[in-house]
Amino acid sequence: MKITSLLVLKVNPDGSDAVILANAADVSHFGYFQRSSVKEFVVFVGRTVAKRTPPSQRQSVQHEEYKVHSYNRNGLCALGFMDDHYPVRSAFSLLNQVLDEYEKTFGDSWRTAQADSTQPWPYLNEALAKFQDPAEADKLLKIQRELDETKIILHKTIDSVLARGEKLDSLVEKSSDLSAASQMFYKQAKKTNQCCTIL
Repeated sequence: MKITSLLVLKVNPDGSDAVILANAADVSHFGYFQRSSVKEFVVFVGRTVAKRTPPSQRQSVQHEEYKVHSYNRNGLCALGFMDDHYPVRSAFSLLNQVLDEYEKTFGDSWRTAQADSTQPWPYLNEALAKFQDPAEADKLLKIQRELDETKIILHKTIDSVLARGEKLDSLVEKSSDLSAASQMFYKQAKKTNQCCTIL
């Protein structure tokens, strides 16, 4: 899972080109001579998608092995260029956080922007690095991952209880859940398996 770029843009209601307010890109996984072209392409596609994302709407646009996720919050638009494997819910959670942080940092000053900003916004670069792991952007995904890990640990614990000297045979004999026929079946199966393993 990879995020290649995050952008914040001002979408003009008159339909003119969107203004780039902040831009962060990680193109290290591209060849050295491709990197500047990739950055230019990201800006071009970013403007195009932002311009065509209606206010208060979210959309995802597929382009080859990438998805461009866009969220236009009443003229302030965040875009993320992610690979196909990045979860959509995590992508939009990240874009929402980016917009919140932008408004907290810059307020409404973006409304008067007329030209692309060349000033780096440190938060966007930090977000680009931090949110490469989708669980950082999406708290529910993080909780699900923790639950999955807990389930795996529980399975290991049950297996290790039996391995620590407690014999399955004695548990079967003591069990009130198993009928006499089921206990007999278990013993027969065990004998059959022992015969096979000796060979």
